[in-house]
Amino acid sequence: MNAHNKPNAPVLDSYWMPFTANRQFKAAPRLLASAEGMYYTSADGRKVLDGTAGLWCVNAGHGRRQIASAVERQLTQLDFAPSFQMGHPIAFDFAERLAEIAPGPEGAKLDRVFYTGSGSESVDTALKMAIAYQRAIGQGTRTRLIGRERGYHGVGFGGISVGGILNNRRVFPQLNGSDHLRHTHDLSKNAFVKGMPEHGAELADDLERLVALHGAETIAACIVEPVAGSTGVLIPPKGYLEKLRAICDKHGILLIFDEVITGFGRLGAGFATDYFGVTPDLVTTAKGLTNGAIPMGAVFSSRKVHDALMHGPENAIELFHGYTYSGHPAACAAGIATLDIYRDEGLLTRAVELQDDWHAAMHSLKGLPHVIDIRTIGLIAGIELAPRDGAVGARAYDVFVDCFEKGLLIRVTGDIIAFSPPLIAEKKHFEDIVSILGDALKRAA
Repeated sequence: MNAHNKPNAPVLDSYWMPFTANRQFKAAPRLLASAEGMYYTSADGRKVLDGTAGLWCVNAGHGRRQIASAVERQLTQLDFAPSFQMGHPIAFDFAERLAEIAPGPEGAKLDRVFYTGSGSESVDTALKMAIAYQRAIGQGTRTRLIGRERGYHGVGFGGISVGGILNNRRVFPQLNGSDHLRHTHDLSKNAFVKGMPEHGAELADDLERLVALHGAETIAACIVEPVAGSTGVLIPPKGYLEKLRAICDKHGILLIFDEVITGFGRLGAGFATDYFGVTPDLVTTAKGLTNGAIPMGAVFSSRKVHDALMHGPENAIELFHGYTYSGHPAACAAGIATLDIYRDEGLLTRAVELQDDWHAAMHSLKGLPHVIDIRTIGLIAGIELAPRDGAVGARAYDVFVDCFEKGLLIRVTGDIIAFSPPLIAEKKHFEDIVSILGDALKRAA
């Protein structure tokens, strides 16, 4: 008898669940007991098709024995070792492997890797790196951080300060000096688009407005998700990221891409940086880094940022920052095994093969009740529903529960349904997703 095969239902009281309506959930719990390939098995024995790669993270599918075996071997050899003024070989081995596929073009890859424990930690790390960089080059007045409306950058105080989703911020104080670009979502011009919208590149000029308001000499960095995920799949307009990069260069502002969701094959390239051909100064990652098997994150830094801090006495710590679990041996083992799978099965580019069928399947839902927009890119989709009067999010939540009961896991944010299936998906899985979701939409009031 193991922890996943108990004869009695678990007691739910003690666990305070994250991002969950706890009382509602515990009145009618949805429990997943095991997983393999494209499917979960619920606690009551039903197969549930995973339409979200867990939580945007299980890119290679569930139950990969190669990862589990690598973690087991590492735990029996070296379960933990400190990373402060010490090291262990596998952390350096993993960093070298990551450097080989790092975002950016040849000769300008962001190939200096700093380990964290999550996407939230990666974001706060990158923000601190940006401020430290500006100080190191004699620009110590640059402490302001610019995010974007509807952006999600984790739940640290830095992340919620540059994030732009109201409920993540409303009861918590934010860092002084943060500000936000306007978001790029425009249903009036860009509804039902496959790939990048035609309209909206000029919204990048909002950074010029903030420079005029605050002064470039106060701004350290601008952080955006290349494709905003948690807010409901907002895809950048054509030319938008290029303009943002040019404005940052003009004013000495570092550009950070939050690729916690888009990293490791989600768009059909290793990173959104490569997919869009726009190279930032720092890239934050997590999720697909270890296929979700062990919590881990990483920040990819340009050599410009890294090398600017490698000055002063050799015995001086260059960046007073880090975590107990930075470069955890078992997480590194999971990461190396994950990279092996991505390489051997061609998963970092597989979304290119799948995207035509994926986009066609998702857009076939156009015209169903309450569907006001469908947007797709790579192996991602967002389906926006008209909200009920006075009950924003209720319709999508009901569809979410309906789909789960019929054998499909979807993710909802407000009244937007988000999909990001594992990169091992086949056309038949897309057909099942459309069938189950389509029926649920027809039943939704």
